[in-house]
Amino acid sequence: MDSMEQNVWYDRFMELVFKKYPKRIQLVKALIELLSLEREAVYRRLRKEVAFTAMETATLASAWNISLDEIMGVNVGKVSFQMRAMNYLDPSEEEANFLRFVIQSITYLKNFPTTEFMDICNKLPRQLVAGYEHLNKFYLFKWAYQYGNEKDAVPFSKIAVSEEKKNITKEYYKAIKQVPNSNFVFDYNIFNYIVKDINYFCSIYMITEEEKEFIKKDLLHLLDYLQEVANNGYYPETHNKVNLYISQLKVPTGYSYTFTPEVNICYIHVFEKFEIYSFHSEMTTNFISWMQQKKKTSIQISEVDAKSRIEFFATSRKLIESL
Repeated sequence: MDSMEQNVWYDRFMELVFKKYPKRIQLVKALIELLSLEREAVYRRLRKEVAFTAMETATLASAWNISLDEIMGVNVGKVSFQMRAMNYLDPSEEEANFLRFVIQSITYLKNFPTTEFMDICNKLPRQLVAGYEHLNKFYLFKWAYQYGNEKDAVPFSKIAVSEEKKNITKEYYKAIKQVPNSNFVFDYNIFNYIVKDINYFCSIYMITEEEKEFIKKDLLHLLDYLQEVANNGYYPETHNKVNLYISQLKVPTGYSYTFTPEVNICYIHVFEKFEIYSFHSEMTTNFISWMQQKKKTSIQISEVDAKSRIEFFATSRKLIESL
């Protein structure tokens, strides 16, 4: 690799390092802790007076999910997906900072009118659930019960969500409305699935009848909100465009992508609360194409098809009220 090529990939690497934290003081603190460097040594690297060593570069790439293959233009015939495991109940300081970084990044997207988010989902997406305390807690409870360790398998009443996590969730719910264009394709059984889940946990006494009523109220409020969005075709808070679709075929796995003029990313949703993701340009392009094709087997209920819209919300309301 000649010096010009090396400079190009290193400059790109440095761009991603600077994007990790919006404020220089936060970035410096994070680098000091992660690389065990003195403050002045960090500043020299940020000023490019000294380059990060190979070991430091590898450490940053691993900790901050930076694909060196992609920024160096290495084509090995494979697409790398990454996953960042999170403790959503009580995030560490590093995890909380990462979540805030995500929120700041989402808010930044409002500056690009062509930005588009699309989610194909077989469960209620977190972008919508985040605004409803008991419903959001139910998904955290379900995640902890299914994928946590033995001590996490506790009743709904004992799921403790830290105040910090509650505040981050509120910030996220507010930020997501800043995305200029959003598309959601729901599995036609999306509300049926959650009603069955709630009834199951009630049957094994992990959720009380009183707690079920709280979740039910949140579901009805969410349904009212979605109906307003579907009627108008936008978020009422920001008037940013939202298209809602109902898939006529079962949705076996959740997928999403975010398209922006600066960077694109695609996700596969796994283990209830996690995602594996890739910035790989070809894979992201394919994701966008595949997911757009899904609209062929879906009915748009926002603005367009009033009959289907009325039927979907009436059926969903009846399901929820059966709880």
